[in-house]
Amino acid sequence: MKYKTLIFTALMLMVGRVAQAEQIGSVDTVFKMFGPDHKIVVEAFDDPDVKNVTCYVSRAKTGGIKGGLGLAEDTSDAAISCQQVGPVELSDKIKNGKAQGDVVFQKRTSLVFKKLQVVRFYDAKRNTLAYLAYSDKVVEGSPKNAISAVPIMPWRE
Repeated sequence: MKYKTLIFTALMLMVGRVAQAEQIGSVDTVFKMFGPDHKIVVEAFDDPDVKNVTCYVSRAKTGGIKGGLGLAEDTSDAAISCQQVGPVELSDKIKNGKAQGDVVFQKRTSLVFKKLQVVRFYDAKRNTLAYLAYSDKVVEGSPKNAISAVPIMPWRE
């Protein structure tokens, strides 16, 4: 039992920190007689490694009976917008270029094999953070993607 706990803890440390999203709102796009409607969901999350950067992701959510039971596969459509909401503080890991391509957000979009991910890149030359949203699948991902850039500026109140 002690070994299982140790292995689980080690795996969680290797995975790294991934932000949890808060649903801001949603709009229905298709009426479904049975089960929830198809919709677009808007969620917000704070970058777990960069203080005062918040990203907003909109994504399609499949409704109907399968969607209501969590068995439907959502489409790969998503949009992202990230904003500086206070004085930005970069970790040393990011400043030293050791955090390129870190996954900062993940959301399951099918029962098992598909997920929406947001990956952060730091452009030191331009002092900017770039956030890429895309969907991947075990066998075949999607080329659909969206990007948002946050220039790191001195904060003025």
